[in-house]
Amino acid sequence: MKYLCLIYADENAWEATTQDDRQAVYADYGKLMEQYGSNGTLVEGSELQPTTTATTVAVRNGEAMITDGPFVETKEQLGGYILVDVASLDEALEFAAKIPTARTGSIEVRPLVERSA
Repeated sequence: MKYLCLIYADENAWEATTQDDRQAVYADYGKLMEQYGSNGTLVEGSELQPTTTATTVAVRNGEAMITDGPFVETKEQLGGYILVDVASLDEALEFAAKIPTARTGSIEVRPLVERSA
């Protein structure tokens, strides 16, 4: 079953992180991606651009309303995702706990709705 690990962290704290500390976190991500990519668990993953680059679209009464930035103000922002294919929720949670940002932010784990074509 596929699970999406949504990676939330405080963007301001990340921006304040030193370059050396950032490189260490990226190295940890690289190791995680390499390890789980080689065994078939990792489907894909990516870091997202900051929320300042986001555009939110909502359709109300047939009219599209477009807003710059994220839809709501939050303490932590969605900063990336990793899609894994594992046998159970327990395995997905075990994987999520290994994501480097789990040490300072949070990881939301949600199963995908998979439909046949």
